[in-house]
Formats: sequence, structure tokens, C-alpha cells
Amino acid sequence: MTTWTVHLRPNTAPVLVADAFSWGAALFGPIWLFAHRAWIAGVLALCAEAMLGVVADAAARAVLAVSLAWLLGLFGQDLRRWSLSRRGFAFAHVVAARSGDGAIVRLLDARPELAQDAMA
Repeated sequence: MTTWTVHLRPNTAPVLVADAFSWGAALFGPIWLFAHRAWIAGVLALCAEAMLGVVADAAARAVLAVSLAWLLGLFGQDLRRWSLSRRGFAFAHVVAARSGDGAIVRLLDARPELAQDAMA
């Protein structure tokens, strides 16, 4: 069972963010962050990846690249939450469900007034 944080902004569909390791962020790094509109975090991750090629030798570069991917996997969802708060989304709920669809169902069961925004 995964916990999901729910972020709301008026007249916008709720955004659910899983509280789990993100394989997408670990494997694709800045591209994953850009896809989730976490622009600042994506640019910083891109700069960190570029710096690996400049300041590290080949052996250290591999270790640092794996470490950066691991950190992005661990904290990618937190970076998404930070980006959402910067865009005006407020943390509203925590929902536990096996999938994103199940989390939406549980959210709308608890807050039926959000159904109109969720369909947008």
C-alpha cells in the first residue's frame, strides 16, 4: 500500500504524489523532473550531472553518477511536492491506496466536492 499526498489549487484538478522511491527520477533524472514541471529542480539536477563530467575522473564519475541517480530516486517526489507548492498548490490530504486510480477514488469518497475539478 502506497501513501499519496494530495495537492490542491482552486479550479484545478487535484495532483497526487506518491510517497515512494521514484524509479523514473532515478533512471531519467532531469528529464523526469521536467516532465513533472519541476523546472528549478530539473535545472539543478542537470547542472549536477554536467559538473560530474567536469570535476571527476572516470572512476569517481561512475560512483557519483550512481549516487546522484539514487538521490534523485529517493527525493524526486519531494522535489515534485516542492515545485507544486511554488506553483500555488496547497497540501491538503494524505491518501493510502495501491494505485493512483485507487487514491483518486478514496480522495473523492472523502471530498466529493472535488469531483468537478478532478474531471478537468
